[in-house]
Amino acid sequence: MSKLFNLIKGYWGTLSRPAVHLSLGFLSIGGFVAGVIFWGGFNTALEFTNTEKFCISCHEMRDNVYQELRTTVHFTNQSGVRATCPDCHVPHDWTDKIARKMQASKEVWGTIFGTINTRDKFLEKRLELAKHEWSRLKSNDSLECRNCHSSESMDFSLQSPRAAEAHKTFLVTGQKTCIDCHKGIAHELPNMAGVEGWN
Repeated sequence: MSKLFNLIKGYWGTLSRPAVHLSLGFLSIGGFVAGVIFWGGFNTALEFTNTEKFCISCHEMRDNVYQELRTTVHFTNQSGVRATCPDCHVPHDWTDKIARKMQASKEVWGTIFGTINTRDKFLEKRLELAKHEWSRLKSNDSLECRNCHSSESMDFSLQSPRAAEAHKTFLVTGQKTCIDCHKGIAHELPNMAGVEGWN
């Protein structure tokens, strides 16, 4: 045991004392190379977790909300432009994306501990999960929606009279944001009985 302790103590001594034989240039270049490798690995992991394939790799998402998305205009439409999970649930700007990834770490815990690992458990928590997402979108002014949909580019004459009026009255003036009116646009609504403000 004392040999192991002495060995660890010797290594620690070597690691903790200043470099005698290595130049400052070598240490700087080594630090730079290590930083590039770390940054590359970090961004690779970040982009890997920002794909639909990753999102639906757990059966909770694949068997529930992904199946619902497949029936909507965001999945199949006349233009062939398709929104994937990260398009709607992860901001595109880097700092906002990092903050969202940190929030999403809770979802990983949910998968590990089986919080919604069956359809019944998912349906039981569906309203709570939806409220979290609606609140997040409300607080960031539906940023993910606005990455693709711009009120400045909308041709109100091509919209139904009701939609055009609502967009002119609420969206353009900033009185409301997309999620205020478009809950359930890509996924089924939870049971909304008893939800304040819901008709």
